Amino acid sequence: MIEEPRKLTLIRTFPRPTQAQIDAFAGVPTGFVCDAMDGLGGLGTAISPLEPDFQGHAHGPALVADNGPAEILATLAAVHMIQPGDMVIAAVDGHQGCSASGDQVMGMMRNAGAAGFVTDGPMRDYEGIIATGMKCWCTGLNPNSPYGNGPGTVGGAAVIGGRMVASGDMVIADRNGVVTVPFARIDEVIAKLDAVRKMEDELEAKVADGFRTPLDLDAMLASGAAREIT
Repeated sequence: MIEEPRKLTLIRTFPRPTQAQIDAFAGVPTGFVCDAMDGLGGLGTAISPLEPDFQGHAHGPALVADNGPAEILATLAAVHMIQPGDMVIAAVDGHQGCSASGDQVMGMMRNAGAAGFVTDGPMRDYEGIIATGMKCWCTGLNPNSPYGNGPGTVGGAAVIGGRMVASGDMVIADRNGVVTVPFARIDEVIAKLDAVRKMEDELEAKVADGFRTPLDLDAMLASGAAREIT
């Protein structure tokens, strides 16, 4: 007979970025981070700020709570494991039939020092969540309640928004969505951010000055990369 799984697994030891690595992402737009990762890194479009007019920013190490559909047990356990500045990633396998969390749990996460909350499910208790001040990214709103039966795992990894996210990865979130940087690539991405900023600033100045030719069509035609049919 197959054994029933334990209701909860807690993984307390995983690599964490240094404070200097964390600070390097302060205020950095998610688009810049994606550009430093060859245009990738963002979670699925459905995961967006809870507040329609959100203009803020959050960043920090991921603490992953892998719940499964319609579950919240791992998220509740994650409250006990939060270190100040953590971004809680609550995976529910994209389940949309009930909320992944609500205002009371967000209040507890705020009390524990979490920097933000990201889930691939909806949330509930909108006004109460806003009152807590927690920065949240989710797929929308749904008043139905989740269950707390498990099994769930905290401190491991989970697929959310089309990407595998592991505890200790960097999470950067703003109005445009959520980006994750694998732990092993943090230094690589940080090293590229200055070049990304410089190119963005230069292009912004050119566009403001009237620039409107993003492609060198003459060169593409001459090389055969493009053709012209008249």
